[in-house]
Amino acid sequence: MAIRPKLASYGNSFAPYAGENINDATQTNGEIDIDKLNATNIVDGVEFTHFEEVIRDFILARLGHPVVRVELTPFQLKTCIHEAIGTMYNHAPLFSTQFVTFQTTSGYALYELPSYILNNLEYVVYKKTLLSIQQEAGTLEFDFFIKYFQDNYLFQNFGVGEFYLLQQNLEMMRKILGQEGSFDVIDNKYLQISPKPVTDNQTVIVIYRGLNSDTLHPAYRNWIQNYALACAKGTLGQIRGKYQTVPSPGGGAKLNGDALVKESQDEKENLLKRLIDEFEEPARFSTY
Repeated sequence: MAIRPKLASYGNSFAPYAGENINDATQTNGEIDIDKLNATNIVDGVEFTHFEEVIRDFILARLGHPVVRVELTPFQLKTCIHEAIGTMYNHAPLFSTQFVTFQTTSGYALYELPSYILNNLEYVVYKKTLLSIQQEAGTLEFDFFIKYFQDNYLFQNFGVGEFYLLQQNLEMMRKILGQEGSFDVIDNKYLQISPKPVTDNQTVIVIYRGLNSDTLHPAYRNWIQNYALACAKGTLGQIRGKYQTVPSPGGGAKLNGDALVKESQDEKENLLKRLIDEFEEPARFSTY
């Protein structure tokens, strides 16, 4: 049986306070509705938030509007905007980290959390007392750490992969032999923590990602604009590619459908490479 947990004293950094229950807040900060990304239906009608209007106007201006007619419907522009935002979410940079804390209930290990948290989950800290544990001289972890970096390993033949594997093994040992709890996501709706809490009001810290359009860095806003533009070029190229020329008194106008499709593919590849190389942080490892 799953329950909806109560917020701990730290609250939720990504949603305004709406009640003591973690699911009471239905709106997050900013104008990005994560539940509607890539799920818009044409029969629902098309409405743009201010953030989406900025991206829409950027696309139309770069495609030549109003000097040149742009054969894209509002719904097609909406899908391009959603694709760009959704792609950024998959590689959300470090500055978009959000926190929410909730309290456990004795005897319950399954907790229902909102989709905007579970869809972008990073880590769950269960039993906060572990945060005070340090690497002290004479401990097994401290000896492993020093042994690895001696003999000039820091400056010669530095094997980051081997060190990362070592940290994974140490983390597994702490989970099995220590007091650090573990977690699983069930049906993309519930968070299951282990071991089952035996007392009430233990604090669980949930780390996740959330793009806030109100505080979005201009560089990332521009990346979303450019990726949505690349997507729009591909859609417009498919439309114009239906005909090679349009009859006219001057002998016909040649359309650039094939060129737009090629530009769209190239720009998407370059933007994805830039996103991974410049915006997305590398794989992280930590010591406790």
